[in-house]
Amino acid sequence: MTTKPAAAAVRATVHGYPRQGSDRQLKKAIERYWKGRLTADALLATAAELRADAWRQLAEAGLDEVPTGDFSLYDHVLDTSVMVGAIPERHRAAYAADPLAGYFAMARGTQEVAPLEMTKWFDTNYHYLVPELGPDTVFAADPAKQLAEFGEARALGLTARPVLVGPVTYLLLAKPAPGVAADFEPLSLLDRLLPVYAEVLADLRARGAEWVQLDEPALTQDRTPAELAAAERAYRVLGTGADRPRLLVAAYFDRLGEALPVLAKAPVDGLALDLTGPAARNLDDLAAAGGLPGKRLVAGVVDGRNVWINDLERSLATLATLLGLADRVDVAASCSLLHVPLDAAAERDIDPQILRWLAFARQKVTELVTLARGLTRGSDAIAAQLAANRADLASRAGSPITHDPAVRARAAAVVPADARRSAPYPERAAAQRARLGLPPLPTTTIGSFPQTTELRAARAELRAGRLDEAGYQERVRREIQETIAFQERAGLDVLVHGEPERNDMVQYFAERLTGYLATQHGWVQSYGTRYVRPPILAGDISRPEPMTVAWTGYAQSLTERPVKGMLTGPVTMLAWSFVRDDLPRGETARQVALALRDEVVDLEAAGSAVIQVDEPALRETLPLRAADQPAYLAWATEAFRLTTAGVRADTQIHTHMCYAEFGDILRAIDDLDADVISLEAARSHMQVARELAAAHYPREVGPGVYDIHSPRVPDPDEVVGLLRAGLAAIPAERLWVNPDCGLKTRAWPEVRDALTHLVKAAETLRGELS
Repeated sequence: MTTKPAAAAVRATVHGYPRQGSDRQLKKAIERYWKGRLTADALLATAAELRADAWRQLAEAGLDEVPTGDFSLYDHVLDTSVMVGAIPERHRAAYAADPLAGYFAMARGTQEVAPLEMTKWFDTNYHYLVPELGPDTVFAADPAKQLAEFGEARALGLTARPVLVGPVTYLLLAKPAPGVAADFEPLSLLDRLLPVYAEVLADLRARGAEWVQLDEPALTQDRTPAELAAAERAYRVLGTGADRPRLLVAAYFDRLGEALPVLAKAPVDGLALDLTGPAARNLDDLAAAGGLPGKRLVAGVVDGRNVWINDLERSLATLATLLGLADRVDVAASCSLLHVPLDAAAERDIDPQILRWLAFARQKVTELVTLARGLTRGSDAIAAQLAANRADLASRAGSPITHDPAVRARAAAVVPADARRSAPYPERAAAQRARLGLPPLPTTTIGSFPQTTELRAARAELRAGRLDEAGYQERVRREIQETIAFQERAGLDVLVHGEPERNDMVQYFAERLTGYLATQHGWVQSYGTRYVRPPILAGDISRPEPMTVAWTGYAQSLTERPVKGMLTGPVTMLAWSFVRDDLPRGETARQVALALRDEVVDLEAAGSAVIQVDEPALRETLPLRAADQPAYLAWATEAFRLTTAGVRADTQIHTHMCYAEFGDILRAIDDLDADVISLEAARSHMQVARELAAAHYPREVGPGVYDIHSPRVPDPDEVVGLLRAGLAAIPAERLWVNPDCGLKTRAWPEVRDALTHLVKAAETLRGELS
């Protein structure tokens, strides 16, 4: 294919960039600050250096316009709350006294005050801090961060575009503050919020900002006429404001649909559209709407959420069709590159041939610059890059890694009965009660226990060859011994081995399944200073040998109490990996489910009476558009049942979910047919228990009573209060007592106190019930 040069030079840009630095310097600096080992000034200086390094890299790679304001010490939605003055009442005094300490208190809480609720950013694994608003909320502009970061980029001689969370998305993500009526609609505050945004925009313009980007990903979801009218009003007000910069409204993760004509007609200067995956439908919608005459279109043709190389010829063809639909067309990734690792070139352990299939943030920037040059000068100007890209795509398509006939045949042979337990739930519940003999309000944890410094050091010594496998396994056995002994002393009813052998709940299994690639430096921010290395799902999946049976069996040999087998479910294995884009996700999920099914059956055969298959990503991966959700939920719930349906009636299957809006998928939770489900509930004040009760959920539930993402240790009375709220919705015979999530990120002193309080609270209520 030969493309003709575009009429005007095409610019390349991105919506955002990884924040952490090449060696996670930001994480390390923030955690040193929390421990009192780094001053606030030193932390802020480190952050400024990381921003400057990132901007220089982007400019040197050839980007014409760099984003500012996307950098955050914790979360960009929390930054927006600060920008508009929406500080919760309980945090105002601390924030006024020390803004940095108050900022982190909102994010993490303190022993005295609870943090903001945290949940998933649309259908990604990134977590944001939920704004708390009410009818008495008073907004006030505080653009200091945005102005400072824009000024830093300008001082480096760069063309910069501030990026803000848009006002409609901000309000749609918010929830009623504590004490505010549950039916309060934060969007009702729009007219109160818009003048604050107008003030921030005017301040940025006064500092020299030509363009400002307002991110409105919430408009890619199904929206009511009232919500669309609010979007129309918001951009009519901001678009006609005095002293404003040019406005670029960005929407990503899915198609804009009915919101596209609203924004296309608004008095703004450009739109940035995702044109990848399900959002590729934006292309036809845009053409049908008559394009964007007189406006700028920033075309997101490079997938910002996955790690596979772009098909450059296909993207050039897409871009060529757009040239007549807007006044100017620029090239971008589909969304912020926050969602991918920094640099594939840092990976030394991946086969060089396979490495050519991968594009992390830096490689995606190179792709964007290449596409911009090809669109500006014609495809002949990038002929060498196109030839290399064709060869890399062909190499991947023809590789035996991507196709295992035995795996494909097994998946094709699955029939509906394979994904159903042999006995109905009431029969199973009776058999499990007889086998386990648990008290009312049984206590347990979600699975992981703290990963101590000594344990991490042992793992590093093993990788470096300074510790042999036998020595490492002995260290893990000692950790399991200590974890089991503590749980027995604390009085927990169903124990876990603590997962000391696991570096990450997905990566551990990915390293033991065929078809996965593991990275050494592929860190991606999940929340705050929590970074994960999502494995790369490159080919067909199978389980060569048992993965957890030996460690679970060893733990069970140390106690008479039941020890849960602990697995990560098939949907989460996909959601927290970079999934292949050459096979439907439902087919890949079935392959993973069959591999995990083998592990479940082996755990049961080895004596496990309780097996937990975690699916925290079930809600997270829900498509943003309602029309796409039934098909997803059908294969997702089938994959879970296929994993768990091969066990006897008296083997109790647990699942776990956290930090999501579960009310949207209650029917799907029921369709999992798990015997016990544990869910996050502490920050949301038992909301999920009420939702399950309203949906007449018939099985056992463990709504979390200890928020493990905060350093706060709840006292027994606080736990009793949460359990009373849970008992108001779930009968005692079906209520479990557990933390919100795994404990690996907490320290042992916190865990000991919190679990002791948890058991004490359960005992108090058992006494009352008896």
